[in-house]
Amino acid sequence: MSTKGKIDSNIMKNERLVKFINYVMKEGKKSLALKIMSDVFEQIKAKGHKNPEEIFERALENIMPKIEVRPKRVWGSIYQVPQEVKPKRQLALAARWILASARSKKWTVFSKYLSQELIEASEETWVAFKKKLDVYKMAEANKAFARFATHNKK
Repeated sequence: MSTKGKIDSNIMKNERLVKFINYVMKEGKKSLALKIMSDVFEQIKAKGHKNPEEIFERALENIMPKIEVRPKRVWGSIYQVPQEVKPKRQLALAARWILASARSKKWTVFSKYLSQELIEASEETWVAFKKKLDVYKMAEANKAFARFATHNKK
């Protein structure tokens, strides 16, 4: 119960952590999501990192994409146009990629894989960071279509 208290006090301070816990939550079981995140923070501490909140923040910052490609219809053709990503969507994409990577592993202990993914993302390696790089490569490949970003805006 003491770890849950630590997470609860951090929730009030950290809006990103609240949102991330809501993404972890399935079927409305917030208490289970809180327990998972407290286990994740304990495992990050056990791996030798002093401040798990800092690891969490750095992981999100490293994964959040600044640019993405969106389909745009121009004169009957559909182009993949690179556009900036709004801050709310940046957090949603980062959380989605981190959780998808952690959930794709074997389901022995989810918190173990999530803590490993957060540590690796804070060091700019692993699957979720590769996903961000793939998005950037696609945006770079389609930067010729950037001129269509403002075309036919209504």
